[in-house]
Amino acid sequence: MTHIVIIEANTPDMPPAAVAFADVFAALDQSVAMRTIAPYATPAKADDFDGVDGIILTGSGVAWSTDAPQGAPQRKAAELAFATGRPVWGSCNGIQLAATVLGGAVGASPNGIEVGVARNTRRTDAAHPMFSGRDDTWSVPCIHRDEVQRLPDGAVLTATNDHSPIQAFAYTKNGVDFWGTQYHPELTTKRIADFMRDPTRIFSDHTHMIPDLDNAETDTDAAARLGTTPDALSFEHRTRELANWLAHVKSQKAR
Repeated sequence: MTHIVIIEANTPDMPPAAVAFADVFAALDQSVAMRTIAPYATPAKADDFDGVDGIILTGSGVAWSTDAPQGAPQRKAAELAFATGRPVWGSCNGIQLAATVLGGAVGASPNGIEVGVARNTRRTDAAHPMFSGRDDTWSVPCIHRDEVQRLPDGAVLTATNDHSPIQAFAYTKNGVDFWGTQYHPELTTKRIADFMRDPTRIFSDHTHMIPDLDNAETDTDAAARLGTTPDALSFEHRTRELANWLAHVKSQKAR
């Protein structure tokens, strides 16, 4: 059995981001055992990671950046996660958190909010197994204000697009094994639409996209208006990086 710990990045008063990951991994492999820790509720401890095979840093809807004082509980949890030497995955806030802890830099994108899908995301020259089975370009769900603006020393840029130059990176140095994406392979476009329905969120100005996000997985025209296709949003294609990461977790466990 493969054991995964999900580090929840939302505060206790917010809907948990861990649920989407739990749903994806249950669908990929029902034998995967998952548990969640929530550092904003209870500070993370080293023994939270006992017996773990892989660790996930979720996305987040908090108002602050990963380098802000309020983010200290998450940074501590990420440090403990990296100290295990086990494979770590991060989506959106998760990749930003990793960049912050590993010595990179994050900030609000000068191109504004990227929401709906990360259009025309493409591999860099650095081929990486997280994209095994992917086409050369793809457009999948995303929703973010901040982005990684400087890679940690030794990190490898693995994907980019015109909005956010750092759409994915890998870091395998000093015992750390991290893969991450700025976009959300764990989320459906319908879930993105749900975030945008919340008038308290910064994404509410983009509510005109909601009907297309609700229907893009089955409606070719709706998907095209977003810059993608229903096939690209199918479970198999959307979650490709997570399936590849799970295979990596299992390969490292076997060593």
